[in-house]
Amino acid sequence: MEETKVRIREFLAKFYRKGEIEEEQNIYELGFTNSLFAMQLVMFLEKEFQIRIGNEDISRENFQTIRRIGDLIRKKTGETQPSP
Repeated sequence: MEETKVRIREFLAKFYRKGEIEEEQNIYELGFTNSLFAMQLVMFLEKEFQIRIGNEDISRENFQTIRRIGDLIRKKTGETQPSP
């Protein structure tokens, strides 16, 4: 799971250059997210982790923090170990 979070953090860093995003930091409150970014994030996650993100998965809660994104990926890939 830690590798998953690293990959997510690296992707987010391409868009947010004011410092490192912490695991529990709300990415919406950082002010760099918009609808285009949301689509790019979904496409990245689907390609990078070979998952399908359906309409039922698209919610602010699932994409609010690195940890929550990691939890969504874990759920979609069938990993059984929860995020610490």
